[in-house]
Amino acid sequence: MSIPSFIFWAVFVLPLVAFLVWLMRQDKRKGITGLIVLAITVVGCIAYMYWKTGGK
Repeated sequence: MSIPSFIFWAVFVLPLVAFLVWLMRQDKRKGITGLIVLAITVVGCIAYMYWKTGGK
């Protein structure tokens, strides 16, 4: 990955995922479902990004 990609991940993606995990943990009834959906979404986005860029 290039430097702009690392900056994007460090500034936007990681804090967003951390905030969403914290927010979903606050909901005691459906917190685990939200975490599962978040994990599937993150894995899907990473796979799509890898597929579209050809692993560059």
